[in-house]
Amino acid sequence: MAKLLVAVAMGGYSSEKEISLQSGLVVSESLDPEKFEVYPIHILKEGWFYQDGHGKRFAVDKSNFSFSDGSQTIQPDVVFNTIHGTPGEDGYLAAYWELLEIPYTSTGFYPAALSFNKRDCLSVLKNFGIKCANSYYVNQGDKIATDSILKTVGLPCFVKPNRSGSSFGVSKVNTTEELHPAMEKAFLEDKEIIVETALKGIEVSVGVYRKGNELVAFSPTEIVPENDFFDYEAKYLGKSQEITPARISEEETLKVQNEAKKIYHLLNMKGITRSDFIIQDGIPYFIETNTTPGLSKESIVPKQAREAGMTLTQFFTILIEHTLIKK
Repeated sequence: MAKLLVAVAMGGYSSEKEISLQSGLVVSESLDPEKFEVYPIHILKEGWFYQDGHGKRFAVDKSNFSFSDGSQTIQPDVVFNTIHGTPGEDGYLAAYWELLEIPYTSTGFYPAALSFNKRDCLSVLKNFGIKCANSYYVNQGDKIATDSILKTVGLPCFVKPNRSGSSFGVSKVNTTEELHPAMEKAFLEDKEIIVETALKGIEVSVGVYRKGNELVAFSPTEIVPENDFFDYEAKYLGKSQEITPARISEEETLKVQNEAKKIYHLLNMKGITRSDFIIQDGIPYFIETNTTPGLSKESIVPKQAREAGMTLTQFFTILIEHTLIKK
């Protein structure tokens, strides 16, 4: 039986490029070599290319997403998308692969775009009864209505870029004087920002995926950052404890798993997603969902898969096979 040709898309155009390259490397190394022929595809501002094991680069033909391996032209059977941020997590590449009729492991272009925009995602989910923190939205150039913002969200609060990940540009604000500098920092990442009430509780993260007709939620991971919140250092430089399964009650576990699956279903997701919550007074409050969550060795989803008794090879095979079955 011929091996499936898998293009592992990695990189991207955002501040998360280096993290995505780590995720892509883990996926490329973990895919079953007996089932898949793996081609790491770097999608970067300076160009799209396949990079072979010797570091040699071959340009991708954007008209059909084909490329040379040095001896023949490769047309991938499926794309494993590991790009965090734009253009892999915000729907652009999903729409491109959709037009080319190439199956891909991540969610469709509209759910990707919607969930990447925190403001729009929260607005939709609140209408379906999903509990979220109070929030206030500001576009770059708007007059900063400090009193109105703080009346809505209170202190402490978080200031975040609306369309960004890995905690780039995020600040926790404890005093009125810290608000404007935090907003300026967030505007370096995005022209739209969101200011949210800082909830007090246990932060957890839940991976959700489909296996056949079943929607599966992993055991939640509890996040205990050394810093004031789960920032870049906590996520990627080891300055946090990530405890799987989370030290919460069975009832809270079921609540947050069901909420994560409900969000996956409501937003019509596919592939693996990871939703983040704060459990305050026993109630899960939704923070955000990630449609191409980190898959590096330090990332949460690989830890949850291992806790569930799967190797990454087994888990990634499930994601690819489900993508091809749905196609």
